[in-house]
Amino acid sequence: MTPRHQRDLSRRKLLAALAGTAVAVPAAAMGAPHALATVASDNGGAAPRAAGALPLTIVNRTGSFANSSVHLYIVGNEDGKQVRVTSEGTLAPISLADNGADGFTDYAIALSGSGETRLSLPYMSGRIYVALGDKLKLKAVADGNGNAALQYPAGWVESDPNYRVLHDCAEFTHNSAGMFCNTTMVDMFSVPLSIRLTGTKDQTTGTLRDGGRARVFAAVKSVPEFERLVVDDLRVIAPGHGLDAGIFAEDYFAPYIDEVWSTYTGKDLTVTTNAGAFTGRVRGDKLTFTGPASVSFSKPSTRDVFFCDGSLAAPNDGTTGPVAAVLGAGFNRSTLVNDSAQPTTDPAAFYGSALANHYAKAIHAATEDGKAYGFAFDDVADFASYIQDTAPTGINLTLTPF
Repeated sequence: MTPRHQRDLSRRKLLAALAGTAVAVPAAAMGAPHALATVASDNGGAAPRAAGALPLTIVNRTGSFANSSVHLYIVGNEDGKQVRVTSEGTLAPISLADNGADGFTDYAIALSGSGETRLSLPYMSGRIYVALGDKLKLKAVADGNGNAALQYPAGWVESDPNYRVLHDCAEFTHNSAGMFCNTTMVDMFSVPLSIRLTGTKDQTTGTLRDGGRARVFAAVKSVPEFERLVVDDLRVIAPGHGLDAGIFAEDYFAPYIDEVWSTYTGKDLTVTTNAGAFTGRVRGDKLTFTGPASVSFSKPSTRDVFFCDGSLAAPNDGTTGPVAAVLGAGFNRSTLVNDSAQPTTDPAAFYGSALANHYAKAIHAATEDGKAYGFAFDDVADFASYIQDTAPTGINLTLTPF
């Protein structure tokens, strides 16, 4: 199976567009992967195709919040326009006129009085937000082109109006090619969510172990450099956002980055992707690879590592992008020094160094299947809480016990 990080290298950039309190387009959180035509069916050998509206079931198993206290938002884009889903399952455009007297929209979809809530999900890409207790404050504004757009919540920004609101989200793209979805902790972790996707097969991801939420909070808080990322009992902020907020050290990864550069000054680092094997060494101040193509990387900063950006930016070019993704995963998982053949695929070898992404480590340890999106390229070697189906019949989003 083709590793997903080698199919869709634009996810990190699309997530970056959602950062902060600026107008954001929740683009295809997971764009349709390539080569879907290879999926066979009994329909004359043709690939199964996704139908239109997809049944969506919301299940509240928090044990802490009644259905009446859970507010649902489905927002995103379709055909380049920002839209939301109504309680009737139809798409409605974002409109400046939707801002109320308080300056914010009220796009919340109420859950059923009890039991499961059944909705219909049309073709679109975006996010399913859940807010517990209070509603989200989402403001419709004009973007740079004068079009109505939505400001999304940024739980890692203290000045954001939703900072004290308990909320989280799942990401998806639903189109004629199928459903592509994930539970994401790239920005923060707050509400335990699980996705079940039915269709050509029955898949579930994102489910936490019993007591998993508390374990994540405790594990992150136990690492001195990371403890300030825990915001009361509301959420844990990803370290990259913590760095930007001034509550995480800008040079945290510097000793490990230096060690990687020193190690591969004297020996080769091999990175294998769909394009083939790339062989690299540090020459001058750059880690330079030869192989299917010549690609090189300047020494990254701590911020570059956490965001898999900057010196580790990954263009969707089939060569530099996949190598950057593997390097980004290797830095976050602290596998680069101990394993000169990347990517490392044994999770027992992940996060072995004191200098590692302990936020991602805690989240992976808390999930039943060991999969999570703790950083942008956590899908390297297939460790992301991502599932897809080219002929989906239904999707369930469950708020699991706290």
